Amino acid sequence: MTWHVKVASDRCIGSGMCAGTAPDLFTLVGERSRPVRPDIPPDERALDASDICPMLAITVEDESGREVGPRE
Repeated sequence: MTWHVKVASDRCIGSGMCAGTAPDLFTLVGERSRPVRPDIPPDERALDASDICPMLAITVEDESGREVGPRE
């Protein structure tokens, strides 16, 4: 199984919370975050990062394209 991680650059404010939570999954480039790799094995930390993003800029989709993060 593979998850796809996206960061909406138009919504990201570069708080760095995602990179602090999962530094091997997210990195800051300039003033914006981006995934280190867009496709990852399922990882709870990706969901945690999408949950704590203050702008809800991070989405995580399963391999069928269903959004699994952020969680409600």
